[in-house]
Amino acid sequence: MVADRPGEFHLAASALVIREAGQGDPTAARARLMALDGVTLLDATAEAEQLARELIALGAVSPGAAVDAAHIAIAVTNRVQYLVTWNFRHIANAAMRSRIERVCRSTGYEPPVICTRHELMEVSHGDQ
Repeated sequence: MVADRPGEFHLAASALVIREAGQGDPTAARARLMALDGVTLLDATAEAEQLARELIALGAVSPGAAVDAAHIAIAVTNRVQYLVTWNFRHIANAAMRSRIERVCRSTGYEPPVICTRHELMEVSHGDQ
């Protein structure tokens, strides 16, 4: 995203993202961590922990996907405009998006736009 649209977005992540990026194949993990070097880290607050619990309790995220609920809650409570993900199972699908948005709003938060990297990249009329 940053390479495709320099200066247009401010990239942020949480410590959860950093931890996940460091897992798996050591060479790939090193490359992922290098790509995240210097990225603004979002706060994982008690407010985010409470929202994550609400997302699960109110059925927006399954109990087995608590880490995904935490990703969402951290983004929401830090007022992130776009939550970019490739997690189609628990976050980036039409059914989950509407549930997540409903719970966020019912608990007093405005949800971010949940999308994939490709959905975020608008096509200019000259590119069509």
